[in-house]
Amino acid sequence: MAFHGAGRQTVGDLFPGSELGHKYFCVNSSCGAPSTGLSATPCLTGPTAPAGTPRHPTALGGSAGGGAAVPQPYSNPASEVPSPAEMEPDRPIGYGAFGVVWAVTDPRDGRKVALKKMPNVFQNLVSCKRVFRELRMLCFFKHDNVLSALDILQPPQIDCFEEIYVITELMQSDLHKVIVSPQPLTTDHIKVFLYQILRGLKYLHSAGILHRDIKPGNLLVNSNCLLKICDFGLARVEEPDPSRHMTQEVVTQYYRAPEVLMGCRHYGSAIDVWSVGCIFAELLGRRILFQAQSPIQQLDLITDLLGTPPLSALSAACEGARAHILRGPHKPPSLSVLYMLSDGATHEAVHLLCRMLVFDPTKRISGSDALSHPYLDEGRLRYHTCMCQCCYSVPSGRVYTRDFEPVAERPFSHSYENSMLSVWQGKELIHRFITEHQQGKRVPLCINPQSAAFKTFIRSTAWHSSKVSRKEER
Repeated sequence: MAFHGAGRQTVGDLFPGSELGHKYFCVNSSCGAPSTGLSATPCLTGPTAPAGTPRHPTALGGSAGGGAAVPQPYSNPASEVPSPAEMEPDRPIGYGAFGVVWAVTDPRDGRKVALKKMPNVFQNLVSCKRVFRELRMLCFFKHDNVLSALDILQPPQIDCFEEIYVITELMQSDLHKVIVSPQPLTTDHIKVFLYQILRGLKYLHSAGILHRDIKPGNLLVNSNCLLKICDFGLARVEEPDPSRHMTQEVVTQYYRAPEVLMGCRHYGSAIDVWSVGCIFAELLGRRILFQAQSPIQQLDLITDLLGTPPLSALSAACEGARAHILRGPHKPPSLSVLYMLSDGATHEAVHLLCRMLVFDPTKRISGSDALSHPYLDEGRLRYHTCMCQCCYSVPSGRVYTRDFEPVAERPFSHSYENSMLSVWQGKELIHRFITEHQQGKRVPLCINPQSAAFKTFIRSTAWHSSKVSRKEER
């Protein structure tokens, strides 16, 4: 989900009279103490070191003594839980096309987490399938650079079942906020960020999943530069049959691949790689590479840089897009301007960028092959030296994993969608999936509808939904 700068919002005592102060959930009538929240913006400054020198995450991503605190996402001892007076209240942190996200406290362990509400799930069968697909994906993912579900809130009885609440890890910011901030971005940052994006993308593509909305706002980051791909509302399984038509209403325009802009009815994982290339250029130049007002202008900006594509690259384009390109003047490529993005646009950087920004998707580099590019060698070293969970340190040195960029254990299956023939069938399947997912796990959470935070949550969701509806009417 793309976050859009929601400010802090104090909602008061969520359980008036409770000794535990701010709370949001019910857990079988007993709740644990809450914890402090995370800073909204990561600190991306730190001491420098010679090229190739591994550094601690605080040196690469931020100082532990100032700016944003380095988060501790995997543990939260009870001794570190602050008092209710010191605690940051539950608050909205982002809105997207398909829901709202709040930063809340898990009362079972006092850990601050992100709670995403998926509303209007059962309006129609298309919406039902989309939400169930995203929910299953979040539960399927097991990768450090891909956001996954920590838990799903206990659903009510099926007759009252209208929305879904998913808990994920709470990240501090997103890459869009980092790019537009005044904080410096070094070559070290760019390499580590790009490495993690491609590492997560390789995992998704190995599972047969197309993200279809890779953009800076959907790349969450922490102050130690850890990055996770999020928001799978537009994701789908790759279609092996080229005769099957796929939707064109995908990918935010600035990051949309030329084959999608030209109305190709079938596309593959190369559209995600194009988006990553646009983000790579944006990290280097601190501005959007192709920022157009319309899809046609977007295509024109792309051909201004890459030149007029050969006829072979237009074979799958719709007639209108093909005619638009062919009737215009022939454009030579001007890729040399990429060296002007910044001092970080070295020969290696521009070479990799040019491999990603290829007009013909069949000739575009894959996410897996991009990881083998020499430009990312240092990013891989820094990530696995001090940031990853797959390697560990011992007194004699660092023990590295045998597989730096793991793939999915199996492809993601969407065969369940064939049995969803009605909204009610979808509701039953989703209700059963959540119930079975919770079996054998921790005490389930459920919403406390009487809490002030929940009422604020509902109002913010309703306000945002009406705002989006008014925009769509224009």
